[in-house]
Amino acid sequence: MNKSPDSLPTDFPGMRSARPSRRGLLRAGGLIAAAGALAACGTKGSSSNGGSPACAAPADTSATQKTINFSNWPGYLDEQPGNAEIHPTMAEFTAKSGVKVSYVADVNDNNEFWGKISAQLTSCQSIDRDLMVLSDSTAVRVVRQGYTQPLDLTKMPNFVKNLHPMLRGSDVDPQNNRMVPWQSGLVGIGVNTNVTGEVHTIDELLTRPDLKGRVVCLTEMPDTMGLMLHSIGKSAAKFTDDDYDNALAKLQKAVQSGHVRKFTGNDYVQDLATGDIAACMAWSGDVIQLNVQDPKVKFISPDEGAVLYSDESLIPVTSPHADNAMALLDFYYDPAIAARLSAFVNYVCPVAGAQEEMAKFNPKLAQNELIFPTPETQKKLQIFMSLTEAQEKSYQSKFQTLAGA
Repeated sequence: MNKSPDSLPTDFPGMRSARPSRRGLLRAGGLIAAAGALAACGTKGSSSNGGSPACAAPADTSATQKTINFSNWPGYLDEQPGNAEIHPTMAEFTAKSGVKVSYVADVNDNNEFWGKISAQLTSCQSIDRDLMVLSDSTAVRVVRQGYTQPLDLTKMPNFVKNLHPMLRGSDVDPQNNRMVPWQSGLVGIGVNTNVTGEVHTIDELLTRPDLKGRVVCLTEMPDTMGLMLHSIGKSAAKFTDDDYDNALAKLQKAVQSGHVRKFTGNDYVQDLATGDIAACMAWSGDVIQLNVQDPKVKFISPDEGAVLYSDESLIPVTSPHADNAMALLDFYYDPAIAARLSAFVNYVCPVAGAQEEMAKFNPKLAQNELIFPTPETQKKLQIFMSLTEAQEKSYQSKFQTLAGA
């Protein structure tokens, strides 16, 4: 495929049909509510890579209790054709380890899920889960408040060896010892080329005359503002209050001029598909789904650089099966296993070496840059930096005033 790394192909055989998007289910208001709930719990963390534990972890009983309770987002694990209750890679883990996994796809929204577990967790009572997957911006706050257990990296050789370089040492988990990325994705530009030409920069998106009134931005602050920071030459991974305000001012100009129609969650999907909007800030997972229906709908990584996000696996502080949980996560960092999982879920793979493994059974899908971004694209990817509670409150307040949330 002789394509520019900034025009990412989405029309590969083997990609699944439309399904719910993890990122698209989030809402900024929900995240603020979650942040408020966490702040109200009364615990205090020292940094984004783990504060003082909210309570003492129980004795680990993994050696005698070969079980794991695992909560994840829908569509995030491979399924046997004709029987969605059977997950082939998970069955292989059980056969290899003897650990039986009770797997439930019951995380549909970060704030909703936190509401289900917060009372017990903040009271140091069991939440009957040994693994849970939360989006990075929420995971940082849960870790900071002390509601997770640190990883014992001596027990996770695959993870230590194969965590993708683009995810190492990020501000959200500098030592990579608190979170394990389950899947990742990109925030960039979605374009319906049935109704307009390709859009390759955020400046184009916000100023090109033919797009006026036909553009939407995302309601999730880190994603929209990460792209805006890139558009003014700053990094989403490290910026100042002044940088944020300057990026917001640039966005405000586009809103006040009527160039930006509105801010949405993944409500933009239908409008982009029909051409009611021509281009937008978008999540790669959504555009993959649209492209299955119409190859003219494309995801483009902006020249200034896309924003990289992850949904993070966490071990709750109340889990008595941390060793089992770490063994499962390490199993999925075997590149051969990760390749099989990625071939099903079609999100950005966090495991180095998985592309080469996928090429052995699906060489065309292994070239999909929305699963395996090229080295050129990777150089421009940034993860939105973790925020203090004060920054979170300030930045969200300013953003929501503009977005009308």
